Amino acid sequence: MKPSDVLAILGREVAPVALSDELCAKYGAYDNSGIILDCGSDVTGALFCLDLTAGAVREAESRGYNLIVTHHPAIYSPVKSLGVQPHSPTAPLLSCAMKGISVISMHLNFDSALKGIDYYLMRGLGGEREECFLNPLSSGGYGRVYAVPAQSFADFSSNASREFESDKIRFYDANGEVKKIASFCGAGCDEEAIEFALSHGADTFVSADMKHHHVAALVGAGLNVAEMTHYCSEVYGFARIYASLNGLSGIPSAFYKEKILL
Repeated sequence: MKPSDVLAILGREVAPVALSDELCAKYGAYDNSGIILDCGSDVTGALFCLDLTAGAVREAESRGYNLIVTHHPAIYSPVKSLGVQPHSPTAPLLSCAMKGISVISMHLNFDSALKGIDYYLMRGLGGEREECFLNPLSSGGYGRVYAVPAQSFADFSSNASREFESDKIRFYDANGEVKKIASFCGAGCDEEAIEFALSHGADTFVSADMKHHHVAALVGAGLNVAEMTHYCSEVYGFARIYASLNGLSGIPSAFYKEKILL
């Protein structure tokens, strides 16, 4: 089995790269999903992780695995040079190339799949089915609004911290109760997302990497806000995608968490 065979399994079982292409074409997004590095060898095992880091490379090597599957693209913006210095963002990828470890990244297609990372963010927050998407696609979509059981914002905050295993979520209480949530995995907060939440009657807004003026605008409009770390908002769903795939390919696999980023 080659990396291309694993890519086909990921596309069939979760979402093909074509879903990312559709999102980019329809809504002006940018992505770089698919095979990032192909060392040409048969796959001995696959390590799944949100980001390609030095720790992930060490973990794959220690297990004898020669494939890493990430969520965030190992190459996102154009690369002009490669360096092995610890601070270089290309160091893990260059290390993979030197060690014969191939890399696949499944980004926006995994975000927006029917049971993708954005879907699992909703489920973790207590929602069961979205009323609508911010960016609907032919299958699935990104950004959603949905009802949840009525609860105080204090209870919501406690439940979210426990479910996502994080003490780094920042909560802003604007109205004291939670009945309808608008959520967006990763850095999904902008003016369009805020308007989407307001126009669909959300009382609580959840995303990551939020700018101060966006938080102020939301609280000023009477919406509660839960600002997660980018990692926290996405590793929850990516881990569940991994669990659904584990064993399907017939090759050994493992999930690697960078706990420090939670």
